[in-house]
Amino acid sequence: MTVLAPVSRRRRVTDRLMRGSLLAGTLVALVPLFLVISYVIGQGIGAWSWDFFTTDPTGRTCFPGQTTCEIGGVRSAIVGTVLMVGLATAIAVPLGICAALYLVEYGKSSRFANLVRYFVDVMTGVPSIVFGLFVYITLILAGVGGGFAGWKGGVALALLMLPVVVRSSEVVLALVPDGLREAALALGAPRWRVMTRVVLPTALPGLITGALLAVARAAGETAPLLFTAFSLRELSTDLGNQMNSLPIQIFNDVQAPNDAIVERAWGAALALVTMILLLTTIARLAQRRSRLR
Repeated sequence: MTVLAPVSRRRRVTDRLMRGSLLAGTLVALVPLFLVISYVIGQGIGAWSWDFFTTDPTGRTCFPGQTTCEIGGVRSAIVGTVLMVGLATAIAVPLGICAALYLVEYGKSSRFANLVRYFVDVMTGVPSIVFGLFVYITLILAGVGGGFAGWKGGVALALLMLPVVVRSSEVVLALVPDGLREAALALGAPRWRVMTRVVLPTALPGLITGALLAVARAAGETAPLLFTAFSLRELSTDLGNQMNSLPIQIFNDVQAPNDAIVERAWGAALALVTMILLLTTIARLAQRRSRLR
């Protein structure tokens, strides 16, 4: 029977110091986050009402002394954001995970795989406006599918999300133990079945986290949508036409020389933050439920 040596006093002190440093660093990171969120709540909660979520912006400007002025809400912006981000997610997440699977399972350290990683890293650092200009030049100026359209905004957001999905998925897939792959291959399973039945389910929580990070980044981007989907006050569910979005609505409202419209911008910002929080919470609950099963 092996007897473990007692933990020395120096190791206990070091452990406590490291735990305290980790806790202090976490608190330092949470303080500015808490301040930002509390400020957005304080500025935007006053704009929330039933009409705020069920009406479209009217485009009117309220002047001092007016007793009644209907500026409308952000219904069209919320619907447009959901549709364009949903389209971008449907494009970027499958492509990003497939690219990560190739890099981890097949490419590994080959010259082509390293070239792909290099370009993915370059795309990660590219400003978001560049993706909007790229879609504007290749699709809108070229006359592909007409002029400004919601689906072109979705394409621009998908290009923005793709490198985030690829890099995060690659890291998560590389953490899957090789023993699981080898055991499945030893049982006679083909390589594609090993990836779909063993590798992907094992890495699913990390893949979901990476996808949520990409969605959170794309949902708040304004520049790509200015050059692709433009803006439309009326509610539209047709991705072939111009569409409104929460970032564009915030961008337009915050410049207005009117307190009521600026307050609507803060309300739209709070709505955007709440949408991302709800999406993350629902995904985490579904992830925990799948683990329990």
